[in-house]
Amino acid sequence: MVMIQKALSLMQTFIERGGWWVGAQFGLLFALVLAPTDLPWLPDLPLLRGQGALIAGFILGGCGAALAGIGLLHLGANLTPFPRPRDDGALVQHGAYAIVRHPIYSGIILGAFGWSLVRGSGVALALSVALLVFFHFKARREERWLVERYPEYSDYQKRVKKLIPFIW
Repeated sequence: MVMIQKALSLMQTFIERGGWWVGAQFGLLFALVLAPTDLPWLPDLPLLRGQGALIAGFILGGCGAALAGIGLLHLGANLTPFPRPRDDGALVQHGAYAIVRHPIYSGIILGAFGWSLVRGSGVALALSVALLVFFHFKARREERWLVERYPEYSDYQKRVKKLIPFIW
C-alpha cells in the first residue's frame, strides 16, 4: 500500500509540474535523432547533402550546444526538467538569459537543425521545425507559471526575446 501511495504521489507531482511536456520533448528528440535520411514518398532535397550543408550543420550544432550549455550553467541550482519553476528557485536574467529567455530550448533547436543538415535528412529537418513549434508552446506554458511565481517576469518578457535572440 505504501509503494502505491508513493507511486501515486510521484505521478501527481509529475503531472502538476508539467511532466507530460518533458515526455513529449524526449519523444520528439528521440524521433529526430533516429530519423531516416529520406522516405520514399517525400521529395529528395539534394541541397541537404552538400558539403556546405555539412559545414553549416556542424556550426549550428556547435552553437546550439554552446548556447544550451551556457544556459545550463547560468541556471545552476534553478535547473529542473519540468516547465513549472522550482518552489525554491530564483529568476535568472543574466548571462545567456540576458540574450534569450529560453537559451536551453534555443540551443536544442539550433542543435536539431544542425543535426538535420549533418545527416542530410529532410525528415529530421521537418522534425526540427516541429521541435521549434513544440518549444514555442512549452515556453508559453512555462512563462505563465513564471509570471505567477515571479512578478518581475513580465518586465523581463518585454526586454528579452523568447527563443531567437533579438528576433523572437
